[in-house]
Amino acid sequence: MPVAPASATNVRPKPGGKLRQYRIAFVVGTRPEAIKLSPVAHALATLGEPPHLFVTGQHPGLELADHRLDGFAATPLNCPGQPDPMLHAELVRAALRRLLPLDPPDLLIVQGDTSSALGGALAAREMGIALAHVEAGLRTYDPNLPWPEEENRVTIDRLSDLLFAPTSGNAANLRRDKVSGEVLVTGNSGIDALAQLVGPLPLKQRGRWWPRRQFTLLVTCHRRENWGGGLDRLAHAILELADRKVVSEILLPPNPKVTERMTKLLGDRNRVRLAPPRSHAATIEAMRNVDLVLSDSGGIQEEAPALGVPLLVLRDKTERPEGLATGSMELVGSDPTRIVETVMRLRRNRAALRAMARPCLPFGDGQAAERIARHCLTFLCDRMAMEESRTA
Repeated sequence: MPVAPASATNVRPKPGGKLRQYRIAFVVGTRPEAIKLSPVAHALATLGEPPHLFVTGQHPGLELADHRLDGFAATPLNCPGQPDPMLHAELVRAALRRLLPLDPPDLLIVQGDTSSALGGALAAREMGIALAHVEAGLRTYDPNLPWPEEENRVTIDRLSDLLFAPTSGNAANLRRDKVSGEVLVTGNSGIDALAQLVGPLPLKQRGRWWPRRQFTLLVTCHRRENWGGGLDRLAHAILELADRKVVSEILLPPNPKVTERMTKLLGDRNRVRLAPPRSHAATIEAMRNVDLVLSDSGGIQEEAPALGVPLLVLRDKTERPEGLATGSMELVGSDPTRIVETVMRLRRNRAALRAMARPCLPFGDGQAAERIARHCLTFLCDRMAMEESRTA
């Protein structure tokens, strides 16, 4: 199975010198998808091939303008997120099955492991449309951690013609799974989006910002595996840390059920601040202004090492082990004793905390979008050449 090097490839001229745009479409349903697909959309537009967006509606209130996607043609699917993610994937699949025949794209691109991405992938495969998967090959090899994301990405990878693996480890996972599509190592486009906010990467390590008068945490928690008992255990840890004079800012997610639960558990507590949902840029700024981040977010696992921000991952398993290998982050799960002990250890051991704060780039160099765009056009060019040779 071919695996492209990290450098971008040159796009070959379109067969016959024809002035023709390829029809490329994206499926976008969540904020992480919008963040990570925006650099790819702009890279394609720079090459003269702006994509069409199918906006599923999975995340209510998703504004394309917030992610520099408002300049692209877009079709709403009106498929809001459902308590049952499999039902949502089916709604997206059905909506695309109705719309795609009206102007079939040459290539449909999905990102990540959401139900929007799964629905898009299923529709593409059923209609014989070429499929590309951005952020392919991430694995925990545990279908329950996380569910349904692990099953979603495995299914999408098996259906895809082009698989854009952020790391060589992700590519190795795909080879192990014996996927039939073409695997290319590109880096993660989320790092491209980060570089657009903070400047060229890697950043320099922060100066002597310790010791502060207060030890501060930024906490985010939204994944399905932490709903219910996980949120309760996290709240217990935060309250114990507050008793030990650790200040926590809790960044609430857009999910109203999670926000309601966290507000009930942590509202009106000393040294605990509840913050409403923030933009991507504001979240990055908040990360850069604390001593330590606690999060179950996949995107934050990618961003924290690049920013040089120590991270404790509120999960028992991660599909991003490259971050663990750098020493930038540690897995702590949702056990309150483990969370408290780890935070207090790092508070006492500033050398260990500072070692976690060395900026590094395990997930890409900020040039993934250009590579992805060029690989897509090369794929389409080759496919067109094959079609023309058959009809010549």
